[in-house]
Amino acid sequence: MFVDTHCHLSIKDYDDIDLVIKNNIDSGVSKIIVSACEIGDFKEAVSLLNKYDSVYLTLGFHPSEVSKVNDCDLEELKKLLKLYRVVGVGEIGLDYHYGKDDYLEQIDLFEKQLKIAEEVNLPVVIHSRDAVNDTINTLKKYNVTGVIHCFSGSVETADIYIKMGYKLGIGGVVTFKNSNLYKVVEHVGLSNIVLETDAPYLAPVPYRGQQNSSKYIPIIAEKVADILNVSLEKVADQTTLNACNLFDLN
Repeated sequence: MFVDTHCHLSIKDYDDIDLVIKNNIDSGVSKIIVSACEIGDFKEAVSLLNKYDSVYLTLGFHPSEVSKVNDCDLEELKKLLKLYRVVGVGEIGLDYHYGKDDYLEQIDLFEKQLKIAEEVNLPVVIHSRDAVNDTINTLKKYNVTGVIHCFSGSVETADIYIKMGYKLGIGGVVTFKNSNLYKVVEHVGLSNIVLETDAPYLAPVPYRGQQNSSKYIPIIAEKVADILNVSLEKVADQTTLNACNLFDLN
């Protein structure tokens, strides 16, 4: 059994969500955590909970939404986080890839959501792009743990996050020929990672460049097993345990 700890599942990306869910289960991916992180995404995401037992949610506002989010949106988020099978806050964080003109606003939105996560006692799913130092310094202010989504940093950065109590989200990038993520996986081991796809983005080799899906989690797991020279079953068991413990999946 596998868990995809981070994907996006919407009718704007997939024509037949029933088929997507069936393909996931047929591939051994029995639970998926759907991240809804844009204004207007929450309603559709919550509707998935009522239809599919294998779906869990994390809700939060991506840093790209910083100019759109107001206090009413944050209050609505706080209410929805109390729903059954909503298991985390995210993806939230900082993204300086296209510049830092709004970095103060991004940090403000990030901190407001970290405070909410503290209040509702849920783990966080962290988006950090070209913003390592500010991300770490901000997280240190709050009593939260969670996942560093789509981790792509150095071994040294991985150690900092793990010491703070975070798991590293390992996805399709680990299968890319030009990726050094294998060094991080070797260093931190199975106990400190969870598997994710970020579907419909970042499909693993040999599907790189195509639409991603949670059904490809076993491909990511196979790569991790190869890097660590362990069985696929061991990767499945440990990463599933990590995910279930962190997100309190049942």
